[in-house]
Amino acid sequence: MSGTRSAVMGRPREFDIDVALDRALRVFWQRGYEGSSLTDLTGAMGITKTSMYAAFGNKEQLFRKALDLYTAGPASYASRALAEPTARAVVDAWLHGAARATTLPDSPHGCLGVQAALVSGDGGRGAHDVLVAWRQAGGRMLEERFGRAVEEGDLPADADPGRLARYVMSVAFGIAVQAATGVDREQLEEVADMALQGWRP
Repeated sequence: MSGTRSAVMGRPREFDIDVALDRALRVFWQRGYEGSSLTDLTGAMGITKTSMYAAFGNKEQLFRKALDLYTAGPASYASRALAEPTARAVVDAWLHGAARATTLPDSPHGCLGVQAALVSGDGGRGAHDVLVAWRQAGGRMLEERFGRAVEEGDLPADADPGRLARYVMSVAFGIAVQAATGVDREQLEEVADMALQGWRP
């Protein structure tokens, strides 16, 4: 009996953990956190609930891992934008990156960081708080980058980095919401272009 149990416990996973996580990400992205049931998730991942718990922990822990994957994948335009040499180039890359990332072919449209938190009952409070922190972190990174631009003379001395960061984040998340409602990439790129035309730091 104990030998059989050891063999079962020692058996290697019969699924690709990276593929399973990517599938879970797509479910969360499309349905939101609370709209994604364990049945939805495990069905898409092609695994049992027992396997999901063993590999990823509970639903919230799975969501956190999916958000990390999203940050390193579709949302990686943000970190690349911060490396641009000028503040205007940062904004250009950030907004156009948002337009592309929220309209990827064969992926849900919109932003996981927005869509997943639209409904938040008590059961989704943990995920909601994670997403609030995720969005705030993006704003802080932009603010710090604009602060550096002021110090370097790339932005006027009286420019307000915090205000600029809130503006860019508001436009980017607006692009994401529009994408989720079916606005196409070309139109969203035009929104980004208009925002840049009005760039008055």
